[in-house]
Amino acid sequence: MAVDQETMQMLRQDYSPAPVDLSWLNLDQTWGIAAKPGKRGLTLDEVNIGPYGPDGDGSPDQTFRPRGAARREAVPRTGYYLDKKADVWSENATMLYEEAVQRQWSSATDIPWERLEPLPDDIERAMCQLCTFLTEVEFIAGDTPGQWVPRISNQHFETKLFLCTQIMDEARHLDVFRKRVLANGGGLLQGSPTSTLRTLINARDFTEMSVLMHVQAEGFVQSMFRMGELIAQNEAEKRIFRLCAQDESRHLGYGVMHLKYVLEHEPWRREEIHAYLDEAETGDPETGTFGINVAESLIVLLGGGRENVDEGFKKFMALRKRQVQEYAHRLEVAGLGDRVDRMDPIMRMALET
Repeated sequence: MAVDQETMQMLRQDYSPAPVDLSWLNLDQTWGIAAKPGKRGLTLDEVNIGPYGPDGDGSPDQTFRPRGAARREAVPRTGYYLDKKADVWSENATMLYEEAVQRQWSSATDIPWERLEPLPDDIERAMCQLCTFLTEVEFIAGDTPGQWVPRISNQHFETKLFLCTQIMDEARHLDVFRKRVLANGGGLLQGSPTSTLRTLINARDFTEMSVLMHVQAEGFVQSMFRMGELIAQNEAEKRIFRLCAQDESRHLGYGVMHLKYVLEHEPWRREEIHAYLDEAETGDPETGTFGINVAESLIVLLGGGRENVDEGFKKFMALRKRQVQEYAHRLEVAGLGDRVDRMDPIMRMALET
């Protein structure tokens, strides 16, 4: 096809390249300041120096600009709306991120699966029911922070990095509990009602989500993981509960310190946070964190079989008491110790048992 004359004329013209702009070479706001590795290596804390460190109240920024980089004009917004420091901040986020990176483990190779042995049917079914529930729980625990990561400003990248490690932790947890269900001749059993889990993923505010998930829900599961020596029937299960408890401690640590930061810097939100907990604590008044089938499976495991349900029930009530005690302690550390006075009566009863 022939090229028209106008196009040919344009092609014959001399090409004039755009002028080169090297103004970025003169950006020397921190030139010469070098981050030095500390005792734990070159961690996030070591590179948070000068303008690269977090400022007092946080600098709202709706762009992809990394904290400390020079601003430029005409940059489109990305739609972040969690840009205030108090929206997401926790003083221990950098430490928790570094620990999470260093303490990753593999469900395929770090669990002694060869130590599994055939169990009585009632014990195996109880463990499979418990692990079915935990697989379900860990899906929610990964999905929930996952939907908040793209809403957080890059100015608070420490929180974003920590939440990404939590998503990886929860992926590994649902992976390991699913493998346990299928590794010893059992299988997935009945799903839970999930009414309490919906409150986590339906949260409309980041602090609401964090308080309900990190401080309350994951704390209740953590109490159970710490009783893994009583629940587990073999070394493989003991290792699972130990490693999951190790990961879960980081999630609780973030949530407690985030709540503490919010209460110290936005004290007017205190009653709002109480309202979130008022609703969450009464979500499942009969068995707390667990549906009835999960509670019964724990009773069988704690008692050592269905013929020892009385002993299992006593230990289950001890677990419930421990859950509420540790929950109350986390709230006290965060600065919400008065929560005990308005705690759900059925939950508070566990403290008095």
